[in-house]
Parts: sequence; C-alpha cells; structure tokens
Amino acid sequence: MKTILVTGGAGFIGSHTTLELLNAGYNVVVMDNLRNSKEEALRRVEDLTGKSVTFHKVDLLDVEGMTRLFTEYSFDGVIHFAGLKAVGESVENPLLYYQNNLIGTINLCDVMGKASVKNMVFSSSATVYGDPQTNPIPEDSPVTFVNPYGFTKLNIEYMLRDLQRAEPEWNIASLRYFNPVGAHKSGEIGEDPSGIPNNLMPFITQVAVGKREKLNVFGGDYPTPDGTAIRDYIHVVDLSVGHLKALEKLETDPGMVTYNLGTGKGSSVLDLIKAFEKATGIEINYEITDRRPGDAVQCYADPTKAENELGWRAERDLETMCRDAWNWQKKNPDGFPSDRV
Repeated sequence: MKTILVTGGAGFIGSHTTLELLNAGYNVVVMDNLRNSKEEALRRVEDLTGKSVTFHKVDLLDVEGMTRLFTEYSFDGVIHFAGLKAVGESVENPLLYYQNNLIGTINLCDVMGKASVKNMVFSSSATVYGDPQTNPIPEDSPVTFVNPYGFTKLNIEYMLRDLQRAEPEWNIASLRYFNPVGAHKSGEIGEDPSGIPNNLMPFITQVAVGKREKLNVFGGDYPTPDGTAIRDYIHVVDLSVGHLKALEKLETDPGMVTYNLGTGKGSSVLDLIKAFEKATGIEINYEITDRRPGDAVQCYADPTKAENELGWRAERDLETMCRDAWNWQKKNPDGFPSDRV
C-alpha cells in the first residue's frame, strides 16, 4: 500500500483529497500548521472513511520537523497544498507570502530530494493566466501574475520546472485550479474560511444562513451577457479526484506536466447566485458595487489535456455544487468547532 504525504491536508481541498486517497486505498500522512484549518476536518474524514489519518502539526518553514517526517515514513509521493492563498492579504503583506509559499516549497523540495522522494503533485492556480485574452484557456496560454499570491504560484511552477530539468528523476504534476466550490455530499467537511470569506460561494452560503446581511457583487458593467465577471466553478470532489489521477500519471515517469482542472464552462456571478437559489429555494440578498482592481473579466478552462492524458473530467454541475455547499453550511453554520484540547 502506497503512503502519500499531504501538506496542508486539513484545509478545504486538502481534506477532501485526503478522503479520496483513503477511499482509494492509500495510506495518508497529513502535515499542516493549522493556520487556516482545523484538525477536526481530519477527524471527520476518518469517520466518513472508517480509516485512520496520521497527522503531524508541522510548518513548511520547520525544516527539522519535515526532515523527521521523511525519516519516520517511507513516502511514495507528496501532494503539496500547504500555502497562504488570500489575494488581498498577499498585497498587504507580500513578504509573508514569499517566505511561506516560496521558501516553504524550497524547503519541502530540499527535504524530499535528500530522502529520494521525487514524486510531487503541486497545487497551482489559474491565477497564473492573469487576465486572459482568450477563453477557454489551454495550458500553453501566456502566463503572468497580478498580485503577490499569483507571483508565488507562478514562480513555484518555474522553480519546479527547473528542478526537474536539472534532476530528471523528479516527476511533478502542476495542477492549475480554477474556482473550487461545493463540499462533500455528507455535509461533514467543507469550506471553512477564517473571518470574512475571500471566495464567492462561502459568502453566498453565509448570507443564506444569516451570518451576513448581503453579498457584494463586484462589478456589473463587465462586457459579459449579464455584466458580471465569469469564472469556471468546479466541485471540490471533482478537483480532489484529479489529484489521484495526477498521482497515477506520475507512475509513468512523465517529468514535469501541467494540467488545468476546471469544467470548461464559464458561469457569471449572477449565474452562480441563481443556481444557488434554484438548488436551495433561498433568495440571496445582493448588491452590485464597483469592480475590484485586478479582477479578470472572464476566466475558464480548456480541460481537454487533463481528459486526454489523465482520463479525468469534471462531473458535477453548478446546482450540485450549490446544493452541497449549502448542505455543509446549514449543518455547520459556524464552520468547524474549535479543535478539542
């Protein structure tokens, strides 16, 4: 049975991927500093799967802690989620993002290399496409960045590419996510943002549950059918399955490969609100306000490469994403409870 280290495995996407790994028969060790996550998510994953997760509270900047992990376990690969991801925070505190995301990943790769563990699935982002000029977006589209968070994702990709070129025994899959939403159908695990949500779906669900008065829709004058920005929303479970497919791909010694994980369909902000209202029967109070600086007009994936090379495609539609996200929120109106002592 193969053993996989999941960094950031207690987070939103990490916990769902840990669940899929366990169900697929992998042994899973999770490393997380719990800065933006709770260990309770992993306890619930264990309850849902009937299998155990080994957890270690270790930070990417703790080289000694990571070294101990790689000494204690014989990992067959690493899925690397750990990182800070709030765009606004990255603008306000760029050095924090450069230190945590860039230096942290350098530390991880160094420890992996010394332990001869050279298979990695990296959690990248569609932010590397900036404000794309054409849609849908294939993987060979021009890349750029518009904020420090995007800078870290793009430069980690460059770093991993250079590492693989220098040491061809490395096999790395960089997965560019579009807009992950939804939750496990049980409602036991889901997106649990700290403070005011940065993403659209948890803001919608918090309005629906009564935690927030209204949703601000940033921009109603975009050159789109309804004037609001268009994104590619993908169910977190579909996204998680993509990581298992990427792990399987690494077994073929592909070197460095990059895949979009998205549905290939663009949905506007108002489309998502309407889908949520239809799926739940709850009306969302929203107000259209000024655009946010740096927001792209539209951004949605061409997922053809992932389908052809990984045998993966997104299966869950917008209403399912909304229904599952609401199921999580209504069962957990305040998110996960604080971790038990």
